[in-house]
Amino acid sequence: MTIDDDVAKLANHVRTTLGEGPFLRAGGWHHMGAVICDAVLQQARHYERWVRPRVKELQSAWPDAHTVTRFRARAAEGELSAVLRTTNRRKLAAIVAITDLLAASGVETRDELRAWLKEDTSRSALLAVHGVGAKTVDYLGSLVGGSHVAVDVHLRAFARQAGVGATTYHGLRRVYEEAADRLGHDRGGLEHVVWSHMSVNGGAQRPAPSP
Repeated sequence: MTIDDDVAKLANHVRTTLGEGPFLRAGGWHHMGAVICDAVLQQARHYERWVRPRVKELQSAWPDAHTVTRFRARAAEGELSAVLRTTNRRKLAAIVAITDLLAASGVETRDELRAWLKEDTSRSALLAVHGVGAKTVDYLGSLVGGSHVAVDVHLRAFARQAGVGATTYHGLRRVYEEAADRLGHDRGGLEHVVWSHMSVNGGAQRPAPSP
């Protein structure tokens, strides 16, 4: 099965299941501490029960940590574990490492992060952080309003329903991106509507956050 076959199958499944749109992308967060923590905490966690409450509490506890530098300063005080209510050293280390990387790259705000992520070297730098994979990088882009496709269990399930043969992360991401382009939809908007549709039937782990 070729990539064109997969794209055609997915595009047809989108039309028959979800309609013609328009599909709006997720809004994401404006608080950079929330962006970074959400991107890391969502890995293998139930979003509504575990991740969202912690990210909301972070925003409430550290309202001044809305830029990377200010979040970095608050995290350096050693209270991040308590605010997020987690002792997971790997996740906490990844949060700090991403924050340090963004600070060193001169990224401070949501808009700056969205622009920075368009550079190939930025993606490579993030992937070099221990505990950060392709999905986390794409999801980070979605959290700042970018047009990204982060392939998770829901997007995989929708692709299987469509009869898509691709199974790798990058293969499925390409199929979704090209299907969105063929249908004239925003890529992030298509991802969001597919996720929302599939999450209704249970097993939700990563919804679109709202500030």
